[in-house]
Order: sequence, then C-alpha cells, then structure tokens
Amino acid sequence: MEGKWAMRYDNLIIKRLKESGDMKNKIAEDPELLGVIIKIAEIIIEAYRNGKKVILFGNGGSAADAQHITAELVGKYYLDRDPLPAVALTTNTSSLTAIGNDYSFDIVFARQLKALGQKGDVIIGISTSGNSENVIQAFKVAREMGLITVGFTGKSGGKLRSVADHCLCIPSDDTPRIQEGHITIGHIICEIVERELFCSGASKDA
Repeated sequence: MEGKWAMRYDNLIIKRLKESGDMKNKIAEDPELLGVIIKIAEIIIEAYRNGKKVILFGNGGSAADAQHITAELVGKYYLDRDPLPAVALTTNTSSLTAIGNDYSFDIVFARQLKALGQKGDVIIGISTSGNSENVIQAFKVAREMGLITVGFTGKSGGKLRSVADHCLCIPSDDTPRIQEGHITIGHIICEIVERELFCSGASKDA
C-alpha cells in the first residue's frame, strides 16, 4: 500500500474486512441460521403466490436496508421479470412526520401498517439491537392483523426475538457488521425468491 494514509489505516482496513468475512462465515457454518434464511424465503414466496406483499421498515441504516431490499423486489435483482409488490414504510416523509408529531414516533410504522397491511402479508422489521420501539410496536399490530412477522436483528435478538414469527439474528454485537449481514442475507433471499418464482426447475441451480 502507498500514500500518506497507508501506514495509518491499512491495518484498520484489513481488520474490518476480516471481521465482515468472519461474521459471514459464521452464518454459512450455522445450520440453524441457514434454516432461518430458507424459511424466510419460503414464506415470502408463498405470500407472493397468494397475491400478498412484503412490507419493510427500520431506522437509520436499517431504513436504508429496508428501501434497498424493496427496490430489489419491485425492480429486479438478477432477472428481467415482473415486479414483485413490496413497500418500505420509511419513504413517505409526510406520513412519518405527521404521525410522529401528532401521535408518537413509536407508532410511525404501526399506524402505516394499519392502513396498508392485509392478512397474509409478510413484514420485515429491521433493528440491529432488536429493541427499536417503533419496530416492536409495529410487530404487535401486525400480529393482531394476521400478518407474518420477520425480524432482522443482531446476536441477542433483543425484544424483537420474542414478538417475531421468524427472527434472523446475525452473529455479531457490532452494528456495522450486523448491517452488513442484513443486506447480504437480504440479497440472498431476493435471489431465492426470483429463482423460485421466475425460473424453470432446470435453471435454478447455482
């Protein structure tokens, strides 16, 4: 490595890359986590086959991940195919600020779910700590409405683990590593969904 910054930051760069790789290897080597990923993909596929949709939300970087995964479903991932119905509850600033101002920030997702959710829809709530109150409140409302709840969180699962039907707990306590795990698994799920819904059996092999 060359340049005035090399000696200061080369070790940091290598360390973070290895940490990210180590976290992903832990997922790859954990049969239980792999089973959770497959199960989440299965319920999304089943929901789409039944004419339902996927609703995603989170805060901060998790809001960005919710929007990213939504874009892969509505647009495309690898395949040029029909769009899949998905909604990110983090994009309408007027709704978010109105609900937050008139009611409480704790229900900015729950109230939108009441308006947009239908029985059989799949919701994906993303929280690295698993303790984001607005995500927890949305899951409670979703359960009352008959929605299928999926949590993306960190190692402990936080409170989200106990209120979600299915919970993907990334094996890390470090927020950046958890977020990297979330988007990697989000991509993998999008690929599985595409393959199952739009590929012939012969073309699904990796």
